[in-house]
Amino acid sequence: MKNLAADPVEHSAIKKIAIRLVPFIALMFFINYLDRTAISFAGPNGMDHALGLTAAQFGFASGVFFIGYILLEVPSNLALHKFGARVWLARIMISWGIVALLFTWVSSIPGLYFLRFLLGVAEAGFFPGAILFLSMWVPSNQRSKILSLFYLAQPLTTVLGAPLAGLLLAQHGLFGLEGWRWMFMGVAVPAIVVGVAAWFYLPDRPADAKWLTAEEKLWLTVKLESEATNATAQKHASVRTVLGNGRVWTLALIYFGFIYGLYALAFFLPTIIRGFEALYGTKFNLFQQGLIIAIPYLPAAVALYFWSRDATKRGVKTWHIAIPAVVGAITIPIALFMGSAAGTVAVITVTACSIFAALPSFWTIPSQFLTGAAAAAGIALINTAGNFAGFAAGYITGALKDWTGSYIVPMFLVGGFMLLSAICMVAISAGAGKPASVG
Repeated sequence: MKNLAADPVEHSAIKKIAIRLVPFIALMFFINYLDRTAISFAGPNGMDHALGLTAAQFGFASGVFFIGYILLEVPSNLALHKFGARVWLARIMISWGIVALLFTWVSSIPGLYFLRFLLGVAEAGFFPGAILFLSMWVPSNQRSKILSLFYLAQPLTTVLGAPLAGLLLAQHGLFGLEGWRWMFMGVAVPAIVVGVAAWFYLPDRPADAKWLTAEEKLWLTVKLESEATNATAQKHASVRTVLGNGRVWTLALIYFGFIYGLYALAFFLPTIIRGFEALYGTKFNLFQQGLIIAIPYLPAAVALYFWSRDATKRGVKTWHIAIPAVVGAITIPIALFMGSAAGTVAVITVTACSIFAALPSFWTIPSQFLTGAAAAAGIALINTAGNFAGFAAGYITGALKDWTGSYIVPMFLVGGFMLLSAICMVAISAGAGKPASVG
């Protein structure tokens, strides 16, 4: 088999996957993240006032999305494994696009809660499905690189999406619609269009890809089947076993901490920046606010790329995940004590860099000891923990803000959860039976 795994064949196959598949899946992820976080831009720019939302109610509306997502995440990911990525990812995207479009006409707090819940139901399984899909196309030694390219879409969503949201919000009054309603419409339509395109564009497996040569298809098929056969995952082949696997639950706790930090920033950063006017006497229009919100995420994209590149070169190590968690734990509460708008944004930028740098490396670990249906269930279970964090981050942050009158206590809580992620990462790598590539 040595000739099948020759460097030229491997290089050309991975390059084609990086060009043909990753940008399209990343575009889907871009739209996905923009749709689920659009509420963070709508809230402080008219929606809170129009619907009469308190900070706790806004936080609940932000977080209830994840309850719907959690309920159907594992079944959705198993359905993707059964029916294939092309059909299932396209179905997910079209469904959430239709629901997202309905936000244009929401008129009450209960209606907002219901649509956010329904959006979570519609999106259930997309992210773990995308991770699983890419893992089914590339060997383990290439996954950190491929997943880092995919994950670039998340920080870039805010880099590009925040100014876009500002432009859409500025259309206030056009055809009688408020600006925040135009924004919801503007981020919903692309999901439907790209979902339809995914049905025709995505192949389910390497053997179905017309753009791979016969030699490339054979090399990928043999390599991936060999890894699936020889992986330590054979001991964890059933879904029931996955649910009782300590490493899976520890990874879920690690992911909880990172996602708690991610969504605390995503949902409340626009509100915090809008508050700069009262705190520091600064005044920004909607487009300028969008640009400021985008500032932390461009360096985060750069940090993600180079940190993941190092992880690919060295192999994923414990410190690739633990160090960013510690940095995030320290910086996110410090940001509130900087005394200026520029200082606050600078420290939040470091926090964003730390969170995004760790996530692609983190997602290489489950596939090191899980394959097939077990991988589908394990990845979905870990992501479910992240969705609990998304709900908790939104609701708890808003409730604590209402209770204490500031974001100081909720941001220290975020730091605590990220520190817990670092501790758990060290513990799982030090324990017996650690993943081979985690040192």
